Amino acid sequence: MALINPDKKEAEVKLVYYGPGRAGKTSNLKYIYNKFEKRIKGKLASIDTNGDSALFYDSLPLEVGMVKGYKVKVQLYTVPGQVKYNATKKLVLKGVDGVVFVADSMVLRQQLNIASLQELKENLAIFGKDILQTPLVFQYNKRDLAEQDIPLLSYDTLEKDLNNQLLAPSFEASAVTGFNVVETVKKAISLTVASLQDKL
Repeated sequence: MALINPDKKEAEVKLVYYGPGRAGKTSNLKYIYNKFEKRIKGKLASIDTNGDSALFYDSLPLEVGMVKGYKVKVQLYTVPGQVKYNATKKLVLKGVDGVVFVADSMVLRQQLNIASLQELKENLAIFGKDILQTPLVFQYNKRDLAEQDIPLLSYDTLEKDLNNQLLAPSFEASAVTGFNVVETVKKAISLTVASLQDKL
């Protein structure tokens, strides 16, 4: 839930990158950090395991300007992808204002994407949030792997698997090359901030 300080005219919103392990959540945050380093107050905090996955979370504070006279800061977080860290995912989701679901475009990850989205729905429900009422953007990551002849799910298949009922904005992307990384986060921030307008 957004932290709003009427005295200081400040608002802080929490945007969480969710998805299966190794889908590219941390790579997204690293790209954003490098791209907007001058606008970011603080450092990219990251805790990695030996498996090169975020064990707890990565966080990134980003100032996005003024909305209705309030200075708005966005905190970007990632959750660990592995199923065994579900308790940690729940902790990171607490107070979430918006979600970027990072799906892995590789064919062999299809069922992991579907299971991770179901887990997201269940974890949001624990905090009384309906995924249909939560600002959400899908990112279909790793599109660059097509150049290496790695079998990828088509955009239409990913939409059918994940976004058939939710009808959220979606982007094909590559967190490695930066393709649509900024567009994804901008859309997620705009949806999340728009959902706060009534509260400000």
